[in-house]
Amino acid sequence: MHPVPLVETTRGYAASGNVAENIHYGSVAVVDVNGRLLWSAGDPNFMTFTRSALKAFQALPFMLSDGPARFGLSQPELALLCASHSGEPMHLRGVRAILAKIGLDESDLECGCGVPLFYDTVGQPVPEQAWTPLHHNCSGKHAGFLAWCRLHGEPTAGYVAFGHPLQQAIRATLAAQTGAAGLPAGLDGCSAPNYAMPLSMLAHLYARLGQGAADPRLGSAMGDLYDAMTGHPQMVSGHARSDLAYTIAGDGDWVCKVGADAVQTIGIRSAGIGIAVKIADGAARALHTATVGVLEQMGLLDARKRAILEPYRQPVIRNVRDAVVGDIRPVFRLQSAKA
Repeated sequence: MHPVPLVETTRGYAASGNVAENIHYGSVAVVDVNGRLLWSAGDPNFMTFTRSALKAFQALPFMLSDGPARFGLSQPELALLCASHSGEPMHLRGVRAILAKIGLDESDLECGCGVPLFYDTVGQPVPEQAWTPLHHNCSGKHAGFLAWCRLHGEPTAGYVAFGHPLQQAIRATLAAQTGAAGLPAGLDGCSAPNYAMPLSMLAHLYARLGQGAADPRLGSAMGDLYDAMTGHPQMVSGHARSDLAYTIAGDGDWVCKVGADAVQTIGIRSAGIGIAVKIADGAARALHTATVGVLEQMGLLDARKRAILEPYRQPVIRNVRDAVVGDIRPVFRLQSAKA
C-alpha cells in the first residue's frame, strides 16, 4: 500500500472555477483501544517518524517513577512536558518553574535555541533579540527529561545522547507499550532521539492515551497525562494554534498533539479510538485540512465543533495583496477495514 492524495490546493478565478495546482499525498489510520484498524486512507502502516506526537510517551518514564508528585509539579507544568509550546510568557514561566523545582536552570537545557512559534502563528514580525533554549518549543519536554535525571541521580549533561540512561529508559518504555523493540531512530529538531513506527501503532498509542486512567496497562500515568493535556491545552500549544482548537472543540473528550513534518494525532475518549494522519511530503498546510476531513467523515463534528474547526476545513489561499486565489481542500474518502 502507498500514500494516496489526501489534499489538493487549487487556483483560479471564481468565474472560471478552480483547478487543482498541487496534490499532497498521505495516509490515515484510525484504530480502537485494542489496536484494531477501523478506517484508513493510503497506507495505515506507513512508517512515520513520530516527532512531537511522541512527547507524552517520552514523559512516561518520569510519570511511572512518580516524578510529578516527587517534585510537586502542577497540572499546567505537567502539560508542558508534552508541549510544543509557542514561547508565550505563560510557557516561559512554567518551564522556569519546573527547572527551579529540580534545582536547575535554562543553561542545563540541551534543546538548542529557537524563535518562539508565537510570531509565525499570529503573523507578527519576529523581534530582534537573543533567543535562549527556554524559548524553544520543546523546552518543557527537556525540563521533564532533566527532572527524570535528577530523580534518578543520573548525569544531567548529555541527557539527549542516545546511550544516556534516560534515553534507554524511554526506548524500553516504548518497546514495552508497543511490543516493538528496535524502532527506527533518528535525531529530532530539539536534538533528542525520536522514533519511527507504523502510523497505526501511533494511532493506537493515542487511543490508549484517550482512555486516560482507564488504560489497563498504565492507569494513573495515562490519566495524569490526559488530564493535564485536556485541562490545559493552552500550555500544550498556545494562542491560535491548531492543537488548542482541536482540544477546545473536543471539550475534554479529545487529546491532541501535532508533530513536525505534518503528523497529527488525536485520541477520542467517547469513541474509544485513536487517529493518526501523516502528509507524505511534510506540508503543514495540508495536514489540518486532512485531519478535519477525517473527523467530518467519521461523523465526529457537530455544529459547534464544525464552527471551531472551520478555519482548517477548506481554507482559502490569498496572495500578498490579500486577494483570494484558491483554496485547500480534502480529496479522499476513508475506507472501512471491514470492506
